[in-house]
Parts: sequence; structure tokens; C-alpha cells
Amino acid sequence: MNSAAMKPLLKTWLRARRCARDMLEDRSAVAGTEFAVIVPIMLLLFFGTVEFSSAVAVDRKVTLIARTLSDLTSQSPPAGVFDTDLTNYFAAANGVMTPYTPPIYPAVNATISELWIDPNSLQARVQWSRGNAPRATSTIVTIPPNLAVPGTYLIYSEVNVRYTPTVGYVMAPAGVNLSDVSYTRPRQAACVIYPASTSGTTPPCPTL
Repeated sequence: MNSAAMKPLLKTWLRARRCARDMLEDRSAVAGTEFAVIVPIMLLLFFGTVEFSSAVAVDRKVTLIARTLSDLTSQSPPAGVFDTDLTNYFAAANGVMTPYTPPIYPAVNATISELWIDPNSLQARVQWSRGNAPRATSTIVTIPPNLAVPGTYLIYSEVNVRYTPTVGYVMAPAGVNLSDVSYTRPRQAACVIYPASTSGTTPPCPTL
């Protein structure tokens, strides 16, 4: 092959080498490419941290509400409690939930019950119950074994709320059910009478 025929091929080869070298040396789009790759991961981590932090905060408040309800009810006077008293207890407990309140967040479901420990079976039986999901009288409730003291009473509170994340891509889109319970011994008397006596005499503690 003569030199005249080689010249066009040589020029093409040199041009290709020059273009390849220029492409390797040109790093002007590297930052943009890295940014496009990293941003979705950063946003996922950010929203995930926010959502999980909020869920932990709500879960903590659910525990505080359960303790508040059982504690307030256990301090009721020997004469017992009226519906207005229980309404106030629920209102005070719901205040604990601030700022995770409706309409942005779901309402809290809470129930207060009094349990009697049957001396024979050591089973905890419901004496009375009020709230969003009241239990039927004489229903058996499973309690920790160390609380099963024969013939005694317990104020039992149950609280649950469904936490729905604002961004459903990092947690369950349908929400997470958060719940807790609390047990407290009556403080002013052996039991908490409901409804409260208006006759001036305190009725005996129920044993249904």
C-alpha cells in the first residue's frame, strides 16, 4: 500500500485518538452524574429519619397516655368516679398527645377498666370498663403473673393509635399500629367504684 493511501487512514486514526483522549480528560459532567446518583439515596435517608423519629415520639406519648389514665383513675376518692370524671381523665390524657393530634394525625383510642383478681383462679376479671372499646363485665384479661394478688384490684388502661407516615415510601404506607397498657393499684380505697355513689355511703367493691 502506497503512502498516498495511508494518509487518510492515519488522519482518521489520529482524530479518533484525539477524541478519545479529550473524552477521558473532560470531567465537567462528573459532579452532575454523582449528584444524580446520590440525591435519591440522601432523600430516602432524610425522610426515613424524619418518619422514624416521629413514630418513636408518638409511641412514647402512647405510653405516657396509658400511664396517665391509670394513674388518674387510681387516685379517685373512695366514693368512686362519675362519667364526667372519666371524661376529664380522657381529655387530660389526650392533651399529652400534643402536637400529634387530629386532623393531621389519627385520634387516640383509649379504654379504662377495673380488674378484680379472683382468689380461686387468680384470673383478672373486668368489673367495669369505659372508653373507645369497653370490655364486657366479667371478661378475663391476661395480666403479668406478679400482679395476680388474690382479692385485689387493678386499674387497667389500654391505648392505641395508628401512626400513618407522611411519606409512605420509607415506612408502611398503610401505617403502623402503636399501643401500650398500664396497671395501677387503687390508692384511696381497695377499689374504684363506678358509677360513684351519691347516697353518702360507699358501696362494697364488686366481685363479678
